Amino acid sequence: MIQQSYDRLAEVLNELKEATKLTRGDKATKFMSQIDLIVDTHEGIDFVYNKIEEITQAGIFEDTAWNNTDKLVPSLVNGTYKSGHPSSTIELLSELRILAISEGRMADQAFNTRDASNYLEEVLVANLEFVFNEPLEETRLMMSEHELKKVHALFNFLSERIHLDGIKSKLVEELTLICEQRPVVTEKQRKIIALINEKMDLDKDKPLDAELLNFQNSIYCPTAGTVNRSLKAYKDYLKSIDEQDLLREAGEAANYMLRFGLVSPFHGLLLLYLVKNEYHKVVPVCLGVSAVGEAKWYQYQDYLSELILETVRPYNCQCIYGLSNMMEKGTIGRDAVRSGLSNIRTIKLHPKVEARILKSNIERDPDEKITALQYLVGALIRVLGQPLGVGQGNNPTCQSARGISMWSQHAPAKLINLVMTAATHNDLTFRFEGQEITASLVGKGLVQKLDYNLDSVSVVLVGMLDKIYNEMMLRASGRMEDPHKWVNPALYGQWIQVGFASAYDNRYNAIVDFKGFVKIFYATSHPDFNGNHQIMYPNPVGIFVTTSTGKMLGFHAVSLLRVDKDSKGEMRVYFLNPNNEGRQDWGQGIKPSVYGNGEQHGESSLPIHQFAARLYAFHYNTLEAENRIHDVPDTEVERVEKLARNSWGESYQWIETSKKW
Repeated sequence: MIQQSYDRLAEVLNELKEATKLTRGDKATKFMSQIDLIVDTHEGIDFVYNKIEEITQAGIFEDTAWNNTDKLVPSLVNGTYKSGHPSSTIELLSELRILAISEGRMADQAFNTRDASNYLEEVLVANLEFVFNEPLEETRLMMSEHELKKVHALFNFLSERIHLDGIKSKLVEELTLICEQRPVVTEKQRKIIALINEKMDLDKDKPLDAELLNFQNSIYCPTAGTVNRSLKAYKDYLKSIDEQDLLREAGEAANYMLRFGLVSPFHGLLLLYLVKNEYHKVVPVCLGVSAVGEAKWYQYQDYLSELILETVRPYNCQCIYGLSNMMEKGTIGRDAVRSGLSNIRTIKLHPKVEARILKSNIERDPDEKITALQYLVGALIRVLGQPLGVGQGNNPTCQSARGISMWSQHAPAKLINLVMTAATHNDLTFRFEGQEITASLVGKGLVQKLDYNLDSVSVVLVGMLDKIYNEMMLRASGRMEDPHKWVNPALYGQWIQVGFASAYDNRYNAIVDFKGFVKIFYATSHPDFNGNHQIMYPNPVGIFVTTSTGKMLGFHAVSLLRVDKDSKGEMRVYFLNPNNEGRQDWGQGIKPSVYGNGEQHGESSLPIHQFAARLYAFHYNTLEAENRIHDVPDTEVERVEKLARNSWGESYQWIETSKKW
């Protein structure tokens, strides 16, 4: 079948070569369609690349925006791929043509090999989401599955052939953005670091190289004893050193873990050795805990030792960071949490759940047999220790990711119980308005095909939570109000406030009383107007997703965590964004940051007026709001409304009628 596709491509290429001026347009369209069919695999890209000079000479770029190589703009490539076929297909051919020029396989009068290499480096830098197959929220909404596969296949092909020295500063920035968020799933940064390790020669005396070396060492060489040693050799090395040297090794490994949130397989091996050989004083150092965490170690030493020995493996080592955080925050001190972790280690996984877990975890060492249950317990420890690191992956499941994060923060025993039930029965039941909803007995949710680039806890829960959430939304629809008013408390927990404000009226596809909506938000969330009160529980809010030009894309679920002043005195909203994106542009200069403005690991933040300009729904305390709404100045409301009207607001009718919130 594949060979037939290749043969057919050769046929239509010959037809294009022989086309007259009258038939060229039709032949070119047919050729582009055939190209589109085969370039979603590495083999297909390779086949086309070997014919790229012939394709160029056939005139495929003539009379198009891609005709003159010296007029191509790297920053426009991303948008072209998002626009879909045929533009994305000719863009792909253009990149292959430039690659051929850079490798000396083709000549171009306007573009030499150095120009071509520089161009491709800039394209890679601007499209790391495609290089590492981690599309941003906007990308997922705009591109089909086929288009994503096609573009990722191309960038995988390019990255194998391009020397990456020219993009070092961008890689440092990207790694910093990811690591500062401390995601539970660390594959993206590990892939970047592996790419650096494989393709770059770094000089520690050069500042950029030194930064990249630090990221690289955090995984491949975190201690003095790991230099030029394999895991097997390191295991033998540990047996030959005394407690003082073990303290040094433990401290160095922990420092890298705390700096980047990444755990090396060497670190996992070291911790296991310390626990097995009862180096009790060294273990807290290896875990990177303060005096608070150290006290928890001595208080629950037997319990924690057993947990570590059962769960930690060199290639299941990332849970060490989660455990460290659980000890620091006191989560491990809760009786229900310890009981839950003990219980879940004894369960028998449902065969379908076991298969899903194993599918989401790639064993990188065939000699290290990690069970699905070990992966699950390790992921649970990570989630409990890093509630703000939970992400949705390439799935439309922001509500489910938000729920897992909330339960991890404020109801960890509930989360453990949900995981146990789902893992053993491959099913979940929730109560909604006095009636039970069982995942296996209701229709489909938003997820049609789960992307498995998730932690094992999410892999177990998300599909079921998504179906239950969707069923709740269906049952609450038709009530003349946003169904989230009833669904959010039922799904997440009764700590969700009773009051609910939504600027969007789906009956009329209109924005109603936006001024009143903004005043309620400020009166209940802004410390200057709510009695200087802090938010006690995450508030599940809805925002409008917009493009970099401010155009409406869709709706998105985030958690409002806190409102506070940053170091410059600006009032900011700090929130959980389940898409784990560090580089975002919502238009109008609204660019959420993930560090540098007072964010804790895992938080995104915006000045409060910018956040309010993308907000469409939130929960609030109705009794508190009544006496404070009139204190919010009209100037601030107008500032927010102007941003909203001139962006996503252009998609809706605006109704000024006052509404009783």
